[in-house]
Amino acid sequence: MADPNSAPDAPGEPLDSYAAIGDGRTIALIGRRGQIDWMPVPDIGAEPVFARLLDDDDGGCIELEPTTEYSVTRRYLPGTNVLETTFTTASGVARVTDALVVGVAGRLPWCELGRRVEGVRGEVSFAWRVQPGTKLGTASPWIETTERGAIIRCGDTAIAVVGDGHAPDEPDAAAASVVLRGAIDTTPDSRHLLVVVATHDEPLRLPDPANVDRGIDRTIDSWRMWSREFSYDGPWANAVQRSALAMKLLVYAPTGAIVAAGTTSLPETGRGGKNWDYRFAWVRDVAYTVHALVGFGLREETHAALSWLSRAIRTHGSPDPHVFYGLDGVPTDGVEFRDAPGWKGIGPVVVGNPAQGQLQLGVYGDVFAVCRTYVDEGNVLDHGTARLLGELADRVCDLWRTPDSGMWELPEARHYISSKMGCWQALNDAVHLNERGQAPGRAERWAAERERIRAWIDEHGWDEEQGAYVMAAGSPDLDASVLLHAPSGFDRGERMSRTIDALTRQLGVGDLLYRYSGAAAEEHTFLACAFWRAGALACVGRYDEAIASMDRLMETANDVGILPEMIDASDGSFWGNLPQALSHLALVTTALTIREVAPDSIA
Repeated sequence: MADPNSAPDAPGEPLDSYAAIGDGRTIALIGRRGQIDWMPVPDIGAEPVFARLLDDDDGGCIELEPTTEYSVTRRYLPGTNVLETTFTTASGVARVTDALVVGVAGRLPWCELGRRVEGVRGEVSFAWRVQPGTKLGTASPWIETTERGAIIRCGDTAIAVVGDGHAPDEPDAAAASVVLRGAIDTTPDSRHLLVVVATHDEPLRLPDPANVDRGIDRTIDSWRMWSREFSYDGPWANAVQRSALAMKLLVYAPTGAIVAAGTTSLPETGRGGKNWDYRFAWVRDVAYTVHALVGFGLREETHAALSWLSRAIRTHGSPDPHVFYGLDGVPTDGVEFRDAPGWKGIGPVVVGNPAQGQLQLGVYGDVFAVCRTYVDEGNVLDHGTARLLGELADRVCDLWRTPDSGMWELPEARHYISSKMGCWQALNDAVHLNERGQAPGRAERWAAERERIRAWIDEHGWDEEQGAYVMAAGSPDLDASVLLHAPSGFDRGERMSRTIDALTRQLGVGDLLYRYSGAAAEEHTFLACAFWRAGALACVGRYDEAIASMDRLMETANDVGILPEMIDASDGSFWGNLPQALSHLALVTTALTIREVAPDSIA
């Protein structure tokens, strides 16, 4: 019998075939054939003009591919998010360098995709095609003929194709499909440019291809300058830096928000239904990102992320933080469905996320973790943020006894144990920040309530028969998110060690873990949980096991180091939205944790 969680035999590239490039505002996903199947314009959260990833017929794509049989190797240029793909045919070798170009002074105000095609050996013929989609069924593209050439219009989005030696065909405005196409023929040492430029609800600037060529080099230099500021001396250095670069792709530069993932609606299971939009900023991702970037000595991103989070909470809903915010810091709500089939026909395709409006007590711990990391690095909070922390600590004292939806955003409100641990963490950090003069309020109350939470967890959250912290009070089910509270300091002793073993027995497949009891029937293993397990092993002193598990988990990334949300343990295939911030963050924070607690074991 076929596994109902597996992918159907339908059109759609494997998710592990994609690499990501970005410019701080949006990202593009590039497949092994050189095709771009996902690129929202102008922002990562916009309705995507190029979305063949979710709609094979009408989604839209940008193609650049040899016209004869070929083999492919690819890599990111060292220290960058610029992709280099080498195509080898019977007649020759050619190299394509892909970048979302940045300007002289930083991010460009428009989207500029530069594709440099260089001849290495012999001759290679390429065909290129730029075909806009319907923005997931919300617009109908058309071609406008202007004195500067053909312009693609799709709603308020304008797109042009320019280049050098790209031999464009004359467009047919009356054709059934809106498409621009042409050809590139390489010879040894030849150099060609294909440039796609786009704006939304603003004028369209048509760049000089020579400037774009220089811009690709400038973009490479810009990424390498950022990487030179990156400081990490520890194990798995290449994977850690690659994950840090993937995280940087998900920093939304206009505001400092951290995007949870670059896509929407990629399914968690072949059954469909569990398709969510992750192009928002979750508070927990901000917390983990700040911790990681501070650990790398990076300043600008940590300051921007904390400032964005504090403003968002104070402006919208203080003193109760939302689970996530739009990238502009405004809360979003509701889910809209789009008329598109989804990846491999697995729907639905959605915009929005139903988790908004839930009570998730762990969010409070995440907010305090951001601020503690920032302050402990030697920085000072503003008065508004400091006052907010005092208010939040008082709220935790009153709210922690309330059932919530838990970290996994489940529909049933229960007394989830990891949520109570998050409340303990919030008050523990609140006391610490108060002692540092950064959180005014009644610290003696916070300390007393913190101890009441611990006592409650000891009574209601521990199952001696199973030897584990359970998922919820009164339930025998297990939940991998409790592993986060070994690094948080809640428990680094025998009980956490026994919990790791119980989770491994009941939720584990090799080094991978399902999120909670029963999840195997409805989804694949959750990659971040596997890294959390390795980090928890290190925190309880089981260093050799932690390091061995991390060594094996490094093999879960694709050929260019991109991580998904979920992995099918039977074949290693990718599931869920990607690049997934939480997965890359889990790799990075676990490496930092192991370096911190087990320095002698990794020397």
